[in-house]
Amino acid sequence: MKATAEKLENNTVVLDVEVDAEQLASALDQAYRRLVKDVNVPGFRKGKTPRVVFENYVGKAALYNEAVEYVIPDAYMQAVNETGIEPVAQPQFEVEQVEEGKEVKFKATVRVKPEVTLGQYKGLEVTKSKVEVTEQDVEQELDKLQDRHAQLISLEEGAVANGDVTLIDFIGRKDGVEFEGGKGTDYSLEIGSGSFVPGFEDQLIGATIGETRDISVTFPEDYQNEDLKGQEAVFTVTVKDIKRKEIAPLDDEFAKDVSEFDTLEELRADLLNKLKETGENLAQQQIKTETVQKAVENAAVDVPEEMVDTRVNDMIENMERRIMTQGLNMENYLLYTGTTMDDLKKSFRDDAKKGVKTTLVLEAIVKEEAIEVSEEELDKEVAAMAESYQQDAKLLRKILEGKNQIQFIREGLQQQKAIDFIAEQAVLVEGTKQPAEE
Repeated sequence: MKATAEKLENNTVVLDVEVDAEQLASALDQAYRRLVKDVNVPGFRKGKTPRVVFENYVGKAALYNEAVEYVIPDAYMQAVNETGIEPVAQPQFEVEQVEEGKEVKFKATVRVKPEVTLGQYKGLEVTKSKVEVTEQDVEQELDKLQDRHAQLISLEEGAVANGDVTLIDFIGRKDGVEFEGGKGTDYSLEIGSGSFVPGFEDQLIGATIGETRDISVTFPEDYQNEDLKGQEAVFTVTVKDIKRKEIAPLDDEFAKDVSEFDTLEELRADLLNKLKETGENLAQQQIKTETVQKAVENAAVDVPEEMVDTRVNDMIENMERRIMTQGLNMENYLLYTGTTMDDLKKSFRDDAKKGVKTTLVLEAIVKEEAIEVSEEELDKEVAAMAESYQQDAKLLRKILEGKNQIQFIREGLQQQKAIDFIAEQAVLVEGTKQPAEE
């Protein structure tokens, strides 16, 4: 087989491919064996018609058309490997010659990964956020610990207060008519959580156990249910139980209960160190994010729409997996949010294009800097994946190799190394702001 590649504009390549006559002869045999099983030829049992008779009956063109379907896909993939191109879309084939005893000649026109012209990616000037941890930050962490380890105690009497967890029954009505999804029994609601319609929880404050009261609310204009957007409704609510958080005092006993430390001061010191470590990690991550953004901005590349389409579809699939964990499917999600799949794809398109360009630039840096990933690093990554999936690392590697996923993991590690490389090469300017939490 022979193959040559000609680059055209717009990241398009034309492959000229010649396939040996022997391969065509073999494909013709294969085509005959398949077609003869499906065609009734008078005087012969199905599948037993001699080839000469069969060819005369159906015509050689049918055999050649079928044979080409066997020859071209394999020849195309071989041509891709030989020429080293990286297709990003399905090819368009043009058959130029299919004759008995001669080579099969065809062209394949396909969009490929674009060439990237790198700009400055070393020595980029970026701001390093200032990391400061105050005593107030530590106190806030202690407050979170107290809240996390608080005990919920059912009140025998009393009124609902902010922070209480109530058990309620409710019926919602619009214009005096119950609406779908507006009814609940034995519903657990934390007052102040903001999980209900604005104003609902505030109006429960002061209600006593066993009390029933009407609560008037107005649904937000961006509410997911089209019928309730901006509409007024009245909920009849009965408070069946009130649980109040019992907060343990901050002392050495608390420290022993919630940590491995014996004293509150040791716990404070540990929280201080962890907050500093978290702040430094966030600052370093911001450096990486900023250097990547600048390296991408400095690079020139014509991003193929096909790659953007693929990235958008990947984003949709990831989103679908996330909403499935919440008991929804994509159809219901689109219905509840009043949007369409086309709207969703349009909303993802800009981020998808930025993501594709970022990947292409990082791949170019990997190539330019000859960044490699060792087998030890690859094994370590697979081992980490195996631990998270609770699988044997060797077994997982075999599975990944069988699905041709190892190369994707290798490329991901190479790109992460490229990010680390340009961040290490950055010129840091000390900032005044705290690093933003992710």
